[in-house]
Amino acid sequence: MTPTTHPSKYLVRAYLERRSHEVKPPPTPEEIRRQLGWGLMAFEQKVSNGRN
Repeated sequence: MTPTTHPSKYLVRAYLERRSHEVKPPPTPEEIRRQLGWGLMAFEQKVSNGRN
């Protein structure tokens, strides 16, 4: 399987659609990354880089 470095455009569009209906202030960049699964990908990259 090829590693993904960013979420698909469909995932981002769905996230933005959900966010546009919320009244709360925007989340922090870290929370956005967590919701889109970027944190897991960054962790996987760090683990693989640590093994080299």
